[in-house]
Amino acid sequence: MKRLGLLWIFLLVSIGSAFSQCPMCKASVESSQSLGSKSVGMGLNVGILILLSSVYVIAMIVGLIWYKKFKRSQLEEYVG
Repeated sequence: MKRLGLLWIFLLVSIGSAFSQCPMCKASVESSQSLGSKSVGMGLNVGILILLSSVYVIAMIVGLIWYKKFKRSQLEEYVG
């Protein structure tokens, strides 16, 4: 239970730094678009998609490992 509390505290502290990056990205894209370059905006979009997909891939891997261990323990209880 203590670890869960520490995790929540860590998440609450890290949320502030996550939101602080959005205005920087927005300003970067707006300044590059005013100069006529659209490659910065496309690069940011690709970066966001890569970061987003990596979280889901990690979650799927953890879920798959947990599922296999759970099924194995259920099978051992049933057989043994």
